[in-house]
Amino acid sequence: MELQMFLLILLINLGCVVSELSLRFVIITENHDAELPQAVGRAMKLAEENTPGMTISDDVIQLDRENDEESYKKLCSAVSKGVSIIVDMSWSPWEAAEELSSSTGIPLVRTLLGSQQLVAGFNSYLESRNATDAAILLESESDVDRTLYELLGRSHVRVWVHAGLTRDTANALKSMRPEPSFFVVVGDTDFVTATYKRAVKEKLVKRNYRWNLIVTDYGNIDISMMVLPTVILQTDLSECCKLLKLKEDCSCSINAQKTQYIINNLIQHSVDALTKIDADVIKIDCENSSGEMNATKERFYQVLEEDSANNQTLFYWDEERYSLLLRSRFILSTYKAEDGLQRAAYWYANEEYRLLPGVVLEPLRNFFRIGTSAAVPWTMVKYDPGTGEPMMTEDGQPVYEGYCIDLIDKIAESMGFDYEVVTPKSGSFGRRLPNGSWDGIVGDLTTGETDIAVAALTMTAEREEVVDFVAPYFEQTGILIVIRKPVRKTSLFKFMTVLRTEVWLSIVAALLLTGFMIWLLEKYSPYSARNNPDAYPYPCREFTLKESFWFALTSFTPQGGGEAPKALSGRTLVAAYWLFVVLMLATFTANLAAFLTVERMQTPVASLEQLARQSRINYTVVESSTIHQYFINMKFAEDTLYRVWKEITLNATSDQAQYRVWDYPIREQYGHILLAINASGPVPDAITGFQQVNEHSEADFAFIHDSAEIKYEITRNCNLTEVGEVFAEQPYAIAVQQGSRLQEDLSRTLLDLQKERFLEQLSSKYWNETARQACPDADESEGITLESLGGVFIATLFGLGLAMVTLAWEVFYYKRKEKNKVQTIDATIEKTEAFVEKKKDKLSTKVAEGVAKLRKRNKKSGNIVKNVTIGDQFKPADKGVSYISVYPRDGYRP
Repeated sequence: MELQMFLLILLINLGCVVSELSLRFVIITENHDAELPQAVGRAMKLAEENTPGMTISDDVIQLDRENDEESYKKLCSAVSKGVSIIVDMSWSPWEAAEELSSSTGIPLVRTLLGSQQLVAGFNSYLESRNATDAAILLESESDVDRTLYELLGRSHVRVWVHAGLTRDTANALKSMRPEPSFFVVVGDTDFVTATYKRAVKEKLVKRNYRWNLIVTDYGNIDISMMVLPTVILQTDLSECCKLLKLKEDCSCSINAQKTQYIINNLIQHSVDALTKIDADVIKIDCENSSGEMNATKERFYQVLEEDSANNQTLFYWDEERYSLLLRSRFILSTYKAEDGLQRAAYWYANEEYRLLPGVVLEPLRNFFRIGTSAAVPWTMVKYDPGTGEPMMTEDGQPVYEGYCIDLIDKIAESMGFDYEVVTPKSGSFGRRLPNGSWDGIVGDLTTGETDIAVAALTMTAEREEVVDFVAPYFEQTGILIVIRKPVRKTSLFKFMTVLRTEVWLSIVAALLLTGFMIWLLEKYSPYSARNNPDAYPYPCREFTLKESFWFALTSFTPQGGGEAPKALSGRTLVAAYWLFVVLMLATFTANLAAFLTVERMQTPVASLEQLARQSRINYTVVESSTIHQYFINMKFAEDTLYRVWKEITLNATSDQAQYRVWDYPIREQYGHILLAINASGPVPDAITGFQQVNEHSEADFAFIHDSAEIKYEITRNCNLTEVGEVFAEQPYAIAVQQGSRLQEDLSRTLLDLQKERFLEQLSSKYWNETARQACPDADESEGITLESLGGVFIATLFGLGLAMVTLAWEVFYYKRKEKNKVQTIDATIEKTEAFVEKKKDKLSTKVAEGVAKLRKRNKKSGNIVKNVTIGDQFKPADKGVSYISVYPRDGYRP
């Protein structure tokens, strides 16, 4: 009896040993992983070697997702032969396998063999940085599929995944709209290095911390190749040592065989767990399953969970996903040239992403593509001041400046984002095409080519149907007329043009006639000073013909003509003449002031209505511009109104007599304006329009254009002036895509800029009235120029010159007259001397005799003193007169 019991126990134990030493794995792989079945086979063999007395068999099911039923049949066939566990190594959970495990109780374990865990870990980092999209570059198409299956349904980041980076891929990334916020390169060290270098070569690396490198092996990245701050994610090297079952400080070199080592350790870990629960090989019928392995599955999952509690194990159990995954330790590092490689985060695969204590990552700035279009002074190409050539960026795009560029800079600074200025490839600001689409800035917004539009973009109802506008940033724009200032004809004798030629001739005739009449009256009047000298005992002015003309001429001067004639008839003439002089001087002075003032203030036209009514001044617009379209639309409106009025008037009933009028009540001017524009010919651009205005110095050409651009051009060109008031006013506003979250942020930022008076500062910068005042004629109250009255000074100088010539003539005439007089006297003296010599002897004898007689007489009279007249006075001759010479001392000169 005891012997029978011993044999029974022995047989039971032998049966248990046989069941414990036999396991059967059903492995599910993707049919694209052709090398995986061989790796599984090697892992099974190794596990059998590491577990003495254990028999391990396997059956690999290659999953064809396009033919799911056929793959399921293969699975059912495999489990019908016996199964201990199903290991799903496919890229995503297979619903058929999960349903089979749920219904039969077969333990099902999923695992990940590729870069899925690293990508999932980096996705946590991206979400912490509020990333909205990312472009992921991987080594192969199979890696692309693994990554997509891992992220779909789990990530909030929109991803674009591609295998490798070629020139075509680089161009696709450049043209992608919206542009990815992050770029992620996933692969081994060699692939990551080559891809990053290619990205630098293709000029894709342009912003800090936007390129991220995920290294799937255990190599080291060469940080010297990095051109901008970068983020690097890799697994701790200790994982490699654990896969090799070595110490943590080992020297690991299994990069090419990492997947094989993961499978080896995964199979061994599963074998150990199955051994603990005494798992057996059980044949399962897919059609008639009764859950016979539920107990085994529960005990198996419990063992895996207990093992996961030990953080030292290589794998951990994810109960939610029924996955046995590597307990990878992720290391997130940041690279910056000045700081080098710095560790920022350190966490396990089964933990939440977190930064190291004290680490704060630099905030990432959003990046937007901002659309604009060339317009003065809003967006202008910047020129090199040295060479005069347009300045270009590294990408060969022009550098812009202007009001909108300054506004973009300020908004970017306030909102904290980076940007790229983009100009439309077709069109300018945007118009609806016949097919319903849009071109220009509006078209780029609708297609996602740009995120924001900051330009001289007017708000219209048609545009608001496809884009959203922010509050206007410039509310004073419209249409204005510019014309050249009339060139004043400079003439040194312009003051002479105040009176017509016939008036000047009449004044000269009046002067001559008055002078002649004064002479005539003075000569024949019996009461003149000449004819009646007894009535005037003092010296009086003698009015000769020359003196009469001089009196008439000097009467035009402030000091007057001097002494007037004495006769009543002469004074009557002079009084009338003086009244004539006063009236003529007053008339000349008033007309001269008015003439010079009106000339400065003169403007050919003062409004659009006056421009339309006249025919001397031609005018034009830029072809196909908004201004051109404005006049086309206004003419169409006029025609429509006229047609409606005509129908009402012709069809008016007796109750509508008020509509029966003789004249059309609306002024038709836009039709005439459009005809004049077409006759002059629209210009291709604004530069040509301003050039044509500047070339017409007679102010006979006008240019109708945007008021802001005209006012800017006027501040830079002193020859131009605006005409009339701004009309057809419309505001300029920033536009965004419909439903964009940026609309509210931009509105708030613009409001803050208005409070800071930044927009006013921009207006003062580009519409600088100070520069306008620097123009020669900027001040309308300036005095009369020398060009206008230079003739007065020339006349004065001419008078001075004529006086000097007259003086020279007088001196010459006087000297010549004196010379002739001396010559006449000398000839007379010579004749006189010849006559005196003949009479001299006789005269001397008579004189001597007379003297002698005189002396005798004196003696007889006793020296009686007698008065002798000498010269014009009576003087006594004390001593007597002995001799009187009647001849001059130096000879006789008549």
